[in-house]
Amino acid sequence: MENKNIEEIELKGKKHGMAVLLTVIALYVAALAGVIAGGVTETVALVIPCAVWMALGWILLPGLKVLKPQEALVLTLFGKYVGTLKGEGFYWVNPFCSAVNPAAGTKPSTGSTSSGGRHKGESGISINLNDESLDVASKKLSMKVMTLDNNKQKINDCLGNPVEIGIVVIWRIVNTAKAVFNVDNYVEFLSIQTDSALRNVVRLYPYDVSPNVDTTGDGVADEGSLRGSSEVVAERIRKEIQGKVDMAGLEILEARITYLAYAPEIAAVMLQRQQASAIIDARKMIVDGAVGMVEMALDRLNESGVVELDEERKAAMVSNLLVVLCGSKDAQPVVNSGSLY
Repeated sequence: MENKNIEEIELKGKKHGMAVLLTVIALYVAALAGVIAGGVTETVALVIPCAVWMALGWILLPGLKVLKPQEALVLTLFGKYVGTLKGEGFYWVNPFCSAVNPAAGTKPSTGSTSSGGRHKGESGISINLNDESLDVASKKLSMKVMTLDNNKQKINDCLGNPVEIGIVVIWRIVNTAKAVFNVDNYVEFLSIQTDSALRNVVRLYPYDVSPNVDTTGDGVADEGSLRGSSEVVAERIRKEIQGKVDMAGLEILEARITYLAYAPEIAAVMLQRQQASAIIDARKMIVDGAVGMVEMALDRLNESGVVELDEERKAAMVSNLLVVLCGSKDAQPVVNSGSLY
């Protein structure tokens, strides 16, 4: 049977840990008493079985397993998968069963830990280790919702502009058998697939809205962009990651963009471009408003008949009003005390 077909087997009815522990303790007490009594009475038939139990009875103790809420233990017996213990409780299983967790050997690359309890791995990915979500010294699997913090990466958008982007992925294990047996290390596997999915999606979008760009693949240009469609991009990244990690028994609950900016080498140029575009839009608005005010002024003068202006004087008035209304500095008035003509 291929690994991809492995199904999870949940072991139930195994919460006999306390009963087994008390039984073993009671038998040890009885065996000790039997050895003493047999020695006093010189009864070999009583001493031998009691001594054998005292020497070998501990073999049952490795079968005792304690799990806290949202923890699981994948068990194998001589290399064969026998099932998974789930949920809090005191269990007893075959003492020859061994727990398997390939991610138990996952170690931080630098050993540095931030105040939030995150360790940075080999691929620049941070795994949230709060509340022992991923205990690197234990064979237990956490069924809790965990956070994978993808550090900032430099990726070219669909126009070839380098952008820096970072995402946070919320995930959990839903199939312990697939997580343990289908991939070598499910944590590293998730990290690599997150990086790959991020690059595959980001390269389909421009940083900002650009003409003649098709981000959906339907052959029609749209207004999708990394900056303006962050929720759509994040959902697309989530689905991309989910498709890649299904075989590992992982569920991607959410993906969020936490950082987005142009790369430093082009950030200054792009800022100038945005400033120029803003200045043009502002000037256009000012001119439109000034033209409307000039038209209104001429119409009011004509209606009231305060003064009769020929075409030349109207042109001069329009020019002066536009200079005053569109200028970036306050106009200096000039008083004409002579005749208009």
